Amino acid sequence: MSTEPPENPGNTEDAEPGTPGADDASAGGAQVSEAEAELRAQRIERERIERRKAEKRGPVAAGGKLSGRAADLLAAVRAVESGEKPAGTVFEETPAAPRRPAPEPVRRAPVVSGEAVPAADVVAGVREVLVQGGAPEGLAVRAAGVLGEEGAGVLRADPWQLLRVAGVRPEQADGFARALLGAGAGPDDERRGRAVTVWLLEQAALAGHTALEMSALMDALGRQGVPDPEEAVRNAASEGDVLVFRDAVAEAGTPAPQEEGEEEHPVRTLVGLERYALAEESLADGLARLVGSVPGRDGSDQEWERAAASAGGSAGELIRAVAGHGLVLHTGGEASLAEPAALLRAAHAMGLRAWAAAHGPLGRARFAALVEGPGVATVAGLLSGAEGPGRDADGALDLDLLVVLDAPQLDVETAALVTESLPDGARLVLAGDPGVLWSVGAGRVFADLLTARVCPQVASRRPDPGPLGELVSGIGVGELHQVDAPGKEVVIVPVRDAGEAVHRTVQLVVDSVPRAIGVPAEETQVITPGHGGAVGTRALNAALKERLNPGPGRFGGFDPGDRIAHSPAPGRTLPGRVVKADGEGLHLECGDERIVVPKERVEQSVRHGWALTAHQAVGCRWPAVVVVLPGDAVPALSRPWVYTAFSRADRHLSVVHGVEQALPRAVAEVAAKPRTTRLPVLLAPQVPAADG
Repeated sequence: MSTEPPENPGNTEDAEPGTPGADDASAGGAQVSEAEAELRAQRIERERIERRKAEKRGPVAAGGKLSGRAADLLAAVRAVESGEKPAGTVFEETPAAPRRPAPEPVRRAPVVSGEAVPAADVVAGVREVLVQGGAPEGLAVRAAGVLGEEGAGVLRADPWQLLRVAGVRPEQADGFARALLGAGAGPDDERRGRAVTVWLLEQAALAGHTALEMSALMDALGRQGVPDPEEAVRNAASEGDVLVFRDAVAEAGTPAPQEEGEEEHPVRTLVGLERYALAEESLADGLARLVGSVPGRDGSDQEWERAAASAGGSAGELIRAVAGHGLVLHTGGEASLAEPAALLRAAHAMGLRAWAAAHGPLGRARFAALVEGPGVATVAGLLSGAEGPGRDADGALDLDLLVVLDAPQLDVETAALVTESLPDGARLVLAGDPGVLWSVGAGRVFADLLTARVCPQVASRRPDPGPLGELVSGIGVGELHQVDAPGKEVVIVPVRDAGEAVHRTVQLVVDSVPRAIGVPAEETQVITPGHGGAVGTRALNAALKERLNPGPGRFGGFDPGDRIAHSPAPGRTLPGRVVKADGEGLHLECGDERIVVPKERVEQSVRHGWALTAHQAVGCRWPAVVVVLPGDAVPALSRPWVYTAFSRADRHLSVVHGVEQALPRAVAEVAAKPRTTRLPVLLAPQVPAADG
């Protein structure tokens, strides 16, 4: 199915902090958080691991004759650059002894710190060009950071490179180019076509796509006023800005052709950025290595079977699957977390170095309580080394078994880092609820793997209990049931307009839920579809702050005691609370982590957090949740959104309802927006289909 970038892909009105384009006008500084710096360091580590693997046994074969490896395509592009290959052809073919548990490393207090800004003379040079072209001076630091030491020269030679700065749109770059180049800055300029092609693919990645079908990209280029879209893509490919793929589209039940001379299957032509192409190729390699390798002989067959028999049910099925396979998928709701917890306890009892990683600190604390022991981290902390077992001499994580929770939140780059970081013979379990919203970053890794059926899949038979569990289970299959809630577990609050929605939401949090349900305001979370609008997070947070923690907001609008949502890196949201503010910055408490956000980073990465979006709330649960559905929320509603928002509640759910029949219609008819990815195609030639 053809997918398109959004009609208005640069609209960042409701972008979350920590994502490209969020609150862009305020991002005058180029300092980045420690978490972002760690992610960059992880990519360097990934390259080192790849070199290690190549030295040990050579690269793992990947792709089929029609898809190939991203590295091969990149080599083809380089051949075009050197003149060896015509540009037009770019569109054509394209066992270990048991080990004792490792001691937990010493923890360091996570502190968000700034990174050195570009050199003053570089920033000054870029600022001069920006002013000359009529662009805001405030872009200078960020533009210098993106474009490098030659940033001023780059912009003079190609003004449309300004599109590489987050938040800049084509019409703004066009005005900048006209101011610098005069009449020569026309829509048919080759430089403009290349830059807009890259920009559209970056916007598509923000919507979750790792690549776009050629037809969708052509249409989007046409809407941006590019007169010859095909030539623009060809130029971008010949310059190495993008990669072009032709992937087989196998019909249902029919394998893709493997030998020369076999009947050709339909193909689709995709265009993607090198960053995501290499990540998907690397992820496919890593998954194939896990599926094709023999797990380490940690624990005897008898020990594994005894553990499975003791656990029983689908927990026992999970333990048996993990005993004999390097990659296992586990699906289920909140109650199903008891099963990977049983697996982790059994692995520890057998002497395995076993760890679990959750999406965020709240999920980590929740799972640690189930495990009743050590070995639980966050994914970001595990990869950065701030948490977890550390790495061995080869750079791999020093463990035998890794269980990744909240697996639908894995974007393709994070998933690639996880698989690359695992040593040979290790086992990986990806566990999560397939009904929730997909990752903020590009890709749909968990959904692609479930569809590809390349490894054992264990579906939990533990339903979430009570009226809330019944309600959420029905939503998962497209039905919005009325459930009996004798203990007021589910309450519907109808409203007529936005003003009434805000009033009733505040009343529920401050008075009704504490009085009738016994859940205090600080343990009640509000969830709404977006940040903007009359009933978005901004409006609701302002109203809730006024009632729950009024104050002057002397430090960037915040006061001690404010609930916040901190985004240290794209796709990560840490709910927490303001402790204090001083010369160092804003001191936050996010779960059991103490974080300091420098003053210049506050506006970019911290929002008030009494009200969150559903994407920000993924991976967390609260005793009580108030979901707000104003009349203008209808376009944002889908089954995954409703499922995610409603399933964040442990004991009580109030729904401030102003969308009438749009809610059951969204649950029944509006599925997740499709994402274009290449992972299933890359896996198909490498990994035989798994049974069951």
